[in-house]
Amino acid sequence: MYGDPLGDDSVPCCESRPDFARIADGVDAVRAAARDEFRKGAAHLKVLLSGGVASPHDEIAAVQYSEDEIRAAVEEAENHNRYVTAHAYHPRAIDRALRAGVRCVEHGNLIDDATIALLLERDAFLVPTLIAYEQTAKLGRQSGLPESSYRKLTEVRDHGLAALEKAHRAGVNLVHGSDLLGPLHPAQLEEFTLRAEVQPAADVIRSATSTAARLLRMEGEIGTLAPGAHADLLVVDGDPLADLAVLTRPERHLRHVVKAGAVL
Repeated sequence: MYGDPLGDDSVPCCESRPDFARIADGVDAVRAAARDEFRKGAAHLKVLLSGGVASPHDEIAAVQYSEDEIRAAVEEAENHNRYVTAHAYHPRAIDRALRAGVRCVEHGNLIDDATIALLLERDAFLVPTLIAYEQTAKLGRQSGLPESSYRKLTEVRDHGLAALEKAHRAGVNLVHGSDLLGPLHPAQLEEFTLRAEVQPAADVIRSATSTAARLLRMEGEIGTLAPGAHADLLVVDGDPLADLAVLTRPERHLRHVVKAGAVL
């Protein structure tokens, strides 16, 4: 991760471990940081391009990287046969990222029709994280989230489902994600429940399987029942195409977990 105060270890908002993120300021610093992360084995880069809910000193619409800085990260990723994904809510940041070659956008709660068109033009991917805002609204005050963050939380929460519906109807590549950290993590399956309000169950499941595999450039290896793919399977009692609760209520419906062909 590179960029805004969400990546600043001096701001205890999102760090799940020490050195969770790093700040790189300027084209040369971004390039050096990208090379260093790939040297250490990164599968992709995540750049923080716009303001965050949890970061205390910025606006959601703030854009924190120039196009040249983003292109430096994208170029290094391409040099290593990897890709860049971006934290961004607002069209200002998302459009800049897509023009610079970013492959995936995470969140995207405030996207407009022009941004959706650009996502389609670039065949990019969008990872909504609706459950993060629901859970933060419920539990954030317990962890000391300031009032300024709650104002931003309300803004992105109020627009997230409508943005997802517009992207779905337009045919944007949608991938499952939750963005839940620490004590919020147990709610990750509820992302399915929220998406089902505006998407058919089959499309929600694709977002966590075949479309996710395309984003990761692992088609045929994961997210599919096919010869030669990783045999990681959930065996459930019920039809998730008829009721997504079959997947979100494992205490009722999960019968077996199969990992690499072995039943756990």
